[in-house]
Amino acid sequence: MTTEAKVGAFVLGCSAILAFTIVYLISAQFSGDSVPYRTYLRYAGGLEPGATVLFGGITAGKVTAVRPWKSDPTKIEILLDVKQGTPLNEKSIAKLGLVSIMQGASLSITTGSNDAKRLPPGSLIASQEAASLDEIAGKMAGVADNANALIVQAQGELQGITGDARRLLDNLNTVTGPANQQKIQAVLDHVNGMLATEGPKIDRISDQVIVLSQHADETMQNLNGTITDVREPVRKDLAELQTTLLQARQLLSDMQVMVRANDYKIDDTVENLRTATDNLDQLTDSLKQRPWSLIRIKQPKEREVPQQK
Repeated sequence: MTTEAKVGAFVLGCSAILAFTIVYLISAQFSGDSVPYRTYLRYAGGLEPGATVLFGGITAGKVTAVRPWKSDPTKIEILLDVKQGTPLNEKSIAKLGLVSIMQGASLSITTGSNDAKRLPPGSLIASQEAASLDEIAGKMAGVADNANALIVQAQGELQGITGDARRLLDNLNTVTGPANQQKIQAVLDHVNGMLATEGPKIDRISDQVIVLSQHADETMQNLNGTITDVREPVRKDLAELQTTLLQARQLLSDMQVMVRANDYKIDDTVENLRTATDNLDQLTDSLKQRPWSLIRIKQPKEREVPQQK
């Protein structure tokens, strides 16, 4: 046997040993230390047995079977094995995913919640449907149709805006034409002439306003001084008035006390006045009936009626 043949046989033997070792390690990793689970999806998206199972983005197992579910053919039953100790829980959700752009579909499982109960082996993992390529293509077609309609609408609006802009430019050209420029120049010349003529008057008025402001300031200062001079006497008068009011209030209080103390005397006086008034009324009535009582003390005898013989 030649040397080349010996080297080739050695390389082939090493390759066979390496392949056997790799297969053994993979089978040992996903056989004795794996735990089975299952989930269901309506769209598998090209998922095949042997696809990678990701838990939180980390490789955790392999898909063992992908087949229509016997109980409900509208769903796809997916069987999978994950590493023992993977913390799948009731909040974990299985859905289609991709390991990378160059590789095929994979099954991605979320980490769920730390407070959720752990799933026992063989349990059902809750699933979430992913959009299929047909659905994505349909949505893209709808977006494209809407975009076409929007483009057509935008073109119509742009044409209208273009027409408005053209009319605006025409109006500007009309306004800024030679005739209007001459009119504007005439107006500006008139304004310049007016300013040149009225400028000295405006200056004199400004000087008068300044002088008037100075006189107003002096007047305000004099008024402030006058108010300051008058303020103190007014304060004194107010203080004296307050004192007088207090004295009057005290006097009224004293009079009220005195009146209350002499209530019974006043009542007697009023009663005497009432009696005197009654006596005076009686005297008046008596004088009306017998006025001669003022002259005679005694009443004359009544005259006898003569008798007929």
